[in-house]
Amino acid sequence: MSWLFGWRRGQSAPPPDSSETPSNPQPDGGSGGNGDDTPKDKWSNFDPTGLERAARAARELDKSQHAKEALDLARLQEQTLQMEHQGKLKEYEAAIEQLKGEQIRSQGEERRKTLSEETKQHQARAQYQDKLARQRYEDQLRQQQVLNEENLRKQEESVHKQEAMRKATIEHEMELRHKNEMLRVEAESSARARVERENADIIREQIRLKAAEHRQTVLESIRTAGAVFGEGFRAFVSDWDKVTVTAAGLTLLAVGVYSARNATAVAGRYIEARLGKPSLVRETSRITVGEGIKHPIKVTKRVISKPQDALEGVVLSPPLEERVRDIAIATRNTRKNRGLYRNILMYGPPGTGKTLFAKKLASHSGMDYAIMTGGDVAPMGRDGVTAMHKVFDWANTSRRGVLLFVDEADAFLRKRSTEKISEDLRATLNAFLYRTGEQSNKFMLVLASNQPEQFDWAINDRIDEIVNFALPGPDERDRLVRLYFDRYVLGPATGGRQRLKLAKFDYGEKCSEIARTVEGMSGREISKLGVAWQNLLP
Repeated sequence: MSWLFGWRRGQSAPPPDSSETPSNPQPDGGSGGNGDDTPKDKWSNFDPTGLERAARAARELDKSQHAKEALDLARLQEQTLQMEHQGKLKEYEAAIEQLKGEQIRSQGEERRKTLSEETKQHQARAQYQDKLARQRYEDQLRQQQVLNEENLRKQEESVHKQEAMRKATIEHEMELRHKNEMLRVEAESSARARVERENADIIREQIRLKAAEHRQTVLESIRTAGAVFGEGFRAFVSDWDKVTVTAAGLTLLAVGVYSARNATAVAGRYIEARLGKPSLVRETSRITVGEGIKHPIKVTKRVISKPQDALEGVVLSPPLEERVRDIAIATRNTRKNRGLYRNILMYGPPGTGKTLFAKKLASHSGMDYAIMTGGDVAPMGRDGVTAMHKVFDWANTSRRGVLLFVDEADAFLRKRSTEKISEDLRATLNAFLYRTGEQSNKFMLVLASNQPEQFDWAINDRIDEIVNFALPGPDERDRLVRLYFDRYVLGPATGGRQRLKLAKFDYGEKCSEIARTVEGMSGREISKLGVAWQNLLP
């Protein structure tokens, strides 16, 4: 509404009306007439010209017929300006809000960066503290180790000192005891010598009396014995029939005693060699008189039984099975042809089937087997040589032939050069080497060991075949598990009077799973596992 007061925006103020003169003219001397420029009050320099023009313009506007439209237009202009100002204010507010959002985002980003840096700092600090803790712990361990070594050294020194003091004390006590003993012996000797010197006449008189009495007694005994013997001898010599009968009786008595002694010894050796069992033999299939009396049915079945397959019930790897089958065939042919048997060494971990194959080999070949263990030889001491000769004498009397299986043979067939072997065991080893120096058609030697490298070199010279019995592989374990599962679980559960109801599952798959689980176990351990399954049956 600036045009209401007589001017528009962009124009200078209208000039003052010349007809109008300013009211209240000021004298030349200044306001107030006191000669200075300061007005008397705040309205003294006010120019009312503009108000007058505005009043005139308002009167003219009131008189104009477009006054209302001009006011409306002015009002609309003012509203438009206000709306523009409000729009700009809202734009300013939106810009401010956006700036605030940007500021908040930047603050959040800064806060995240700060948190990340703080996290890194905390991690670094934690790692550094952990490193320091480990270093402190290592230092403590080193210090503790040093302290322990120092304490151990001090304890050892203390023990050494105590031992030295104890030895010195013992030596001192022994020296004192020796001195006291010497003093006592000297005192006793001196006292005895003094007593003997003082009682020498009495002792000599006693000795003289005892000697005279003993001489008199002996002479009387001789006279009496001579008289009796002389009378008897004269009577005996004078009767010739008595002399003849006496001489014949003495001769017959001597002959009878000598014959009975020799006959008893020969009969004892014969019975021991043929009917008895040597003390070193733990188990044998050879029939003895005592076994025949105790178990007649068992002995009869064994006599009428037919030879079995050498690998029946024995699970081995295919290469090993082929090799031992060749050995079984060769042994059976040797038995038929009465040839010389070949000696075998079987080595490997325990429970891999060495003893079982030896029994099957003897049964397949038609021989008797005898099992002895090397651990029984050393405790016999001096009797080991005699016991070893008895074993081979007993084996040589068999008509079928004996497979002599020596388990844990390295216990007494070890190297003679070592210092650990005793003289008795060395003599027993020499006896064994003497009896096995040549191949025999009476017995076959089969040695079993877990450590064949400990054998004496002379034993290796007597071995013809070396067979390695290793732990069963995957296929062998599967066969063993199926064999023992059928023997100890399925057989007892389905056979006999009391049958058991088994759960329905894939037995083959279960056996294969068990075979994979028992990797590294021997055949004996798998057999014990089968026995444990049988114990679980109700």
